[in-house]
Amino acid sequence: MTDAKRERRSGQRVPVQVPVSLKATSDAGASSGLTRDLSRGGVFLYTDAQIIAGSEIEMVLILPPEITMSEQQWVCCRASVVRVENGQEGKGFGVAASIRSMDILPEIPS
Repeated sequence: MTDAKRERRSGQRVPVQVPVSLKATSDAGASSGLTRDLSRGGVFLYTDAQIIAGSEIEMVLILPPEITMSEQQWVCCRASVVRVENGQEGKGFGVAASIRSMDILPEIPS
């Protein structure tokens, strides 16, 4: 395998669509998106927000049991945007981000 093709991900990505609320730290507004795949170390999502590669973002989402290996959990993640590409099929922009930190949020009883 050549260096250009070597896998750089630290964890296996799980193909799962999860709604996500996100905010770029350089922007005052929040936006939403939908994950394409995620792991404990990274995420690829689609959003209509114009986010710049190299930006820092904060995301709130539910990690599914495939990632937590137990029950689903609400989390707040801080991540660095690695890559931005034009979305497919009218999905806005594709954003690849490396998760730097993750805080588990408490469940709010309904």
